[in-house]
Amino acid sequence: MGAVTSSMAAKFAFFPPNPPSYGVEEEGQSGKLRMTGVAAAVKENVDVLRLPTKRGNDVVAVYIKNPSASLTLLYSHGNAADLGQMYELFTELSLHLRVNLLGYDYSGYGKSTGKPSEQNTYADIEAAYRCLVEKYGAKEEDVILYGQSVGSGPTLDLATRLPRLRAVVLHSPILSGLRVMYPVKRTYWFDIYKNIDKVPFVNCPVLVIHGTADDVVDWSHGKRLWELCKEKYEPLWVKGGNHCDLELYPQYIKHLKRFISVIEKSPHLRNGSGKFTEQPENPRRSTDFRDKSRSSTDRRDNSRPSIDQREKPRLSTDRSEKSRASTDRRERSRRSVDRSEKANNSSDQPEKARNSIDRFGSMVRSVGLCNIDCFKPTATAV
Repeated sequence: MGAVTSSMAAKFAFFPPNPPSYGVEEEGQSGKLRMTGVAAAVKENVDVLRLPTKRGNDVVAVYIKNPSASLTLLYSHGNAADLGQMYELFTELSLHLRVNLLGYDYSGYGKSTGKPSEQNTYADIEAAYRCLVEKYGAKEEDVILYGQSVGSGPTLDLATRLPRLRAVVLHSPILSGLRVMYPVKRTYWFDIYKNIDKVPFVNCPVLVIHGTADDVVDWSHGKRLWELCKEKYEPLWVKGGNHCDLELYPQYIKHLKRFISVIEKSPHLRNGSGKFTEQPENPRRSTDFRDKSRSSTDRRDNSRPSIDQREKPRLSTDRSEKSRASTDRRERSRRSVDRSEKANNSSDQPEKARNSIDRFGSMVRSVGLCNIDCFKPTATAV
C-alpha cells in the first residue's frame, strides 16, 4: 500500500523545476559548499548543506543566520519550486521576521538526490530538523515549522511528533491530497498528506494563511484546518489572494511579523477556548488592520445616544433648533468619518516591511513558485 501511495503522490503532487535553478559546488581549501546561479548567495551568514536522510538520500539545505534571532523557522516550500527560486524570499523573511531560517529541497528537487515521494518528504524534514538541533543547537521550543501548499504535509507530520514545538505556520495548506481533487468526506487508505487527521494532534499555536480566491487549493482547506487546531492563532484570509501570490499582499508580512512577535514574547499565553491570543483581556477579532479605526468609530457611535439625550430638551423648544442640531450631527459624523479614514491611511505608514513585499512581488512574478495545475486531475495520469 505504501508503494501505491508514494506512486500516486509522485504523479500529481511533485513538479521539481527541470533543470534546477541552482548548482552546488565545493570551495577550494575550505571545502565549504556554496550555491551557484543564485545572485548574492555567497554570504557569511549563509550555510549551504547536504543532509543525509534515513531513506538514503542527500538533501540540499540553506541555513540563514540572523544575529538578533531567538527563534528559528524551518520552511517547507511548495511543489514546483526549489531552493534557488526560494532563496531571495528566505533572506527577506529572515531579515524582516528576525529569525534564523532553514529551507531545504525535497528528495529529487534541485540538487537533492533520490525521487520525490510522500515518505521521502517526511524523512527530508526530519533530516532538516535534526540538523538544526545537532549542528546549530536549536531547541525544540524555539523552532517554528512553516509549510507552504504541499509543504504543509511534512510540516504537520513532524509537528505531531514534537510536543514542545513553539509554533506552526500553514501557508495555503491542503486537507489531504485527494481532497484537493475531489470533495470526498472521508479519508481513504490511498490518500496522501492526511493533514485533516493530523492537525488536531499539534500541541502548539497554529497560524493559517490562505487566499480567498485560491483556484488550486480551495480556501475551505485552510478554514477547515484552522477549525481543527487545538491552539488557534488569528488566521489571515487574504481577500482576493490566489495560491501563489500571497507574498504580494502587504498584510502577509505584517501578519507574520505580528505572529512571530507574539510567539517570541508570550510563548505560553493561551486561554481556555483553545485560541492563542496576545492579549486575553482584549482579543483581536479580525485580521484586517482597519479594525482598529473601526472599533474607535464604534465607540464614538456608542457615545452618541448620551449626546442625543442632552439635546432632547433643546430640540423640543424650537423646530429650527432641531434642524440645526441635525445638521450639526451630520457634520460631526462627516468629520468622524474623515478622521477614521485618515487613521486608516496613517496605519500603513509605520509598516516599513511593505518595501520588502515589493521585492517579494518582483521575485514571485519572475519565477513560478507553484505549478498552477499541480493538483488538478487533468494534469495527472492517476
